[in-house]
Amino acid sequence: MKKTILVGAALAAALTFSVPVSAETTLEKIKHSGTIKLGYRENSLPFSFVGDDKQPHGYSVDLCRIVADDIGRQLGLAKLDVRWVLVTAKSRFDALKHGDIDLECGNTTQTLSRRVDFDFSVMTFIDGAGLLFRAGEKPASLDDIKGQRVAVVVGTTTEKVLDELVGAAKLGVRLIKVDDHDDAIKALNDKSATAYAADRTVLITTALVQGQGKNYDLGDVQFTYEPYGLTMRRDADMRLAVDRSLSRLYRSGEIGPVLKRWFEPLGAPGEMLKAVFLLNGLPE
Repeated sequence: MKKTILVGAALAAALTFSVPVSAETTLEKIKHSGTIKLGYRENSLPFSFVGDDKQPHGYSVDLCRIVADDIGRQLGLAKLDVRWVLVTAKSRFDALKHGDIDLECGNTTQTLSRRVDFDFSVMTFIDGAGLLFRAGEKPASLDDIKGQRVAVVVGTTTEKVLDELVGAAKLGVRLIKVDDHDDAIKALNDKSATAYAADRTVLITTALVQGQGKNYDLGDVQFTYEPYGLTMRRDADMRLAVDRSLSRLYRSGEIGPVLKRWFEPLGAPGEMLKAVFLLNGLPE
C-alpha cells in the first residue's frame, strides 16, 4: 500500500513537471505591455518609407496605424503606444521570429512557403513584378537583354522568381543582388545594371519620385503574382484581430481615402484590386 502511494505521488509529480507552460500570445503581450511594435521599411514607396520628417509613412503604414487603433479598442486599452521598428526585406522575418516586431507593415507577398512560419492578414494589395529601364532603352522583348545585368533586392519574391527563371535558362540575364530599392535605382542610374526588377507599383512610384517619370521606362512584361498582406507570427487570435480591422475598413469603404492618398498619381484602382477589397470585406 505504501509502495502504491509512493508510486502514485511520483507519477503525479512527473506529470506536473511535464506539462508545458503556455506561451504568452501576441495580444496578451500587447495588452500587458501597453505597446504594439510595428515594422516598417525605409524606401518601399508608396507602401512603407521614411518621409522628410524622418517618420514612417505609406499605404501599409496607414493600414497598420488603423489596425493598431482597433486592436487597442478590442483589448479595452485607454491608450496603446505604437513603437515603430525599421526592418529590411532581409531582416523582416527574423524581426518577427525574435519578437522585435508584432506586425510587419510593408509590401510583403503572401506565399505558401512563408505561411509555414508566419501568418498573413487578408489581402491588402495585389501587384506583380516587372522591369524598369532607363528612358529610351526599353527592349522590344526580353530576348534583347540576354547577358545583361538586372538589379534585384535580396529577400524578395522577385529575387526568388528571377533565380528560378535564370536557373531554368528561361531568362538569360545576370542578377545583381542589392540590399534595398535605393541601391537598385543607383545601379540603374550609374549603368551598372540594364534593368531594375521589383513589383510594378514600387517601380512606377520610384520613377515618379526619382525623375517625375521622365528618366525611366517601365517594361511591358509582368512575370509574378504578388498578393500582399500584413505579416505576423503564427497566432490565430492576432490574425483574427488584424483581419477584423481590415475587413471593417473594406466593408465601410474607408479604404477609399487611404488608397487615394497614396495611389492617386498612378490612376484609379483597377478592377482586380477592387475585387480584392470586395472579397476580403468579410462580414462580422
